[in-house]
Amino acid sequence: MPEQRAVEEKGATMRLGAYSCSLQDRSLARKAYAAPEISERHRHRYEFNNDYRDLLSSKGLRVTGVSPDNRLVEIVEVEGHPWFLGCQFHPEFQSRPMAPHPLFRDFIGAAYARARQGGPA
Repeated sequence: MPEQRAVEEKGATMRLGAYSCSLQDRSLARKAYAAPEISERHRHRYEFNNDYRDLLSSKGLRVTGVSPDNRLVEIVEVEGHPWFLGCQFHPEFQSRPMAPHPLFRDFIGAAYARARQGGPA
């Protein structure tokens, strides 16, 4: 936005472009991608605050995708939830109408399966 062009201190580091991400075994992300490592595009200044990583993990938030050096959290999931996944990147950049991104494909698939079982979608 034009009024933000003069802002010098924006906090965090701008993450722009593709970054590698290592996926945990037995995670929704690993199942969706069917690969141990992926590369996804970023365009943001957000970072998961590692000061809270252990506390949140002890309460059921599962870190399932991290940078190769394990410093940056890229994907989180909630233990025991049918399909809850949050990511730091933009999966929509690699999604097309007839070739959906693996995370979108599996999310819609889980909602469809739940609806067929009579649960809320």
